[in-house]
Amino acid sequence: MAVDDEYEGKPDRLAERLAEVDEELAERRAATLRQGLEDYDLDAEDAELLAGVQRGEDGIEYMPALPVVAIVGRPNVGKSALVNRILGRREAVVEDTPGVTRDRVTYKAEWLDRRFSLVDTGGWEPDARGIDRSVAAQSEVAIDLADVILFVVDATVGATSTDEHVVKLLRKTDKPVFLVANKIDDARHEPEAYALWNLGLGEPHPVSAIHGRGVADLLDEIMKVLPEVSAVAKHEIGGPRRVAILGRPNVGKSSLLNKAAGEERVVVNELAGTTRDPVDEIVELGGKLWTLVDTAGIRRRVHLQQGADFYASLRTSAALEKAEVAVVVLDVSQPISEQDIRIIDLVLESGRALVLAFNKWDELLEDDRRGGDRRRMLEREIETDLAHVAWAPRVNISAKTGRHLDKLVPALETALASWDQRIPTGKFNAFLSELVAEHPHPLRGGKQPRILFGTQAGTRPPTFVLFTTGFLDPGYRRFVQRRLRELYGFEGTPIVINMRVRERRQR
Repeated sequence: MAVDDEYEGKPDRLAERLAEVDEELAERRAATLRQGLEDYDLDAEDAELLAGVQRGEDGIEYMPALPVVAIVGRPNVGKSALVNRILGRREAVVEDTPGVTRDRVTYKAEWLDRRFSLVDTGGWEPDARGIDRSVAAQSEVAIDLADVILFVVDATVGATSTDEHVVKLLRKTDKPVFLVANKIDDARHEPEAYALWNLGLGEPHPVSAIHGRGVADLLDEIMKVLPEVSAVAKHEIGGPRRVAILGRPNVGKSSLLNKAAGEERVVVNELAGTTRDPVDEIVELGGKLWTLVDTAGIRRRVHLQQGADFYASLRTSAALEKAEVAVVVLDVSQPISEQDIRIIDLVLESGRALVLAFNKWDELLEDDRRGGDRRRMLEREIETDLAHVAWAPRVNISAKTGRHLDKLVPALETALASWDQRIPTGKFNAFLSELVAEHPHPLRGGKQPRILFGTQAGTRPPTFVLFTTGFLDPGYRRFVQRRLRELYGFEGTPIVINMRVRERRQR
């Protein structure tokens, strides 16, 4: 039996007991628990998490946004090797299946006592026909979501046509760009680096990612222009919220955008895969402006795609990266497929808010009138196949007729509000204390892991860190997530719970 199922249906007084704890008492308890952590071995990152939080005017604690350094370039120029060299460990992994998981991987790095996020955009090798556009698409996302860009070129090969595609994008940005001439293993090869001056991106920085030559000097120069707090790591809420419309081909994504926009903004055709590029459209729904992105349908075997199909899938991932909330469109006239579930899982991996739009609902009603049983089968499919996203708002719509399109706005607002939600540290620790008192973690090997302290490290999605004396079973973490949702909502957003197992300091 799963740990989170052990307590299913068992009554407790958690909500009542938390209601009896006022904010002042909760903060005092949290301060005591935090002080108790001094008896345990904490690393620099722990100290930063505990001491680096800033209290806003609303009394909620906020973590500073680390500046972002993105590494871009075509495959096989040494991007992953440079990532590993900067991190000081072998961490970067090349993903052989492009587009299935997130193409951009983020690591925490440090240099000269300054911490920053390092983004690796490598990890795929598409077919030759699609490579130029694919590299440009990756680089475009990295440029938008970075404070500083490192453009890596294989100096032993020189600038290629693919590099030129990226250079055109880099010339348009006002962000600092460092041209990294890689594979310069000794001074004899430095003239090959200086040949890259003609790219028009300034002085090349000769390095050898494999041997470490020149990397320290490069990092010193980056630190001179890297901001203290990122201007891009946390999206601004002021403008129209960005909504990515996802789904397998031919489920009605383009029809949904057209109906919302009130015009034929996107080509709609019964031939699956008509859409190639995401089309941004600012529309008014529910009295508010929204930026909708219609994305190319994700196909079943992305690694077998060629040319435009590969590019479409890459652009879909890029649109999801830039979005705040994803609307996954499902065709109710067809059984929920593995493709549908994989797309939903892609949203979960990205950490974006989620709304499920069940399209062609008018056809389902017509099937009811004819005595069909598709509705009953759909409910069974939802219960079994979508149980892991039972927290996502559901909207039954008809993109073709516009039926219930107005219900999409409240669902989006709910999901985004949950995505931005914070629980003050005092309240969160009061929740943990009362929860553990009611439902302690089961004994494992004669020991019982304890939760020493907890804090919300960030939002978008809500991310919590638990300091513990031992590893918490995955089932118990799911149980904590479920009770968090029951008490605080979080409807429409994934919740991330990370653990930091710490041992008591030797005296």
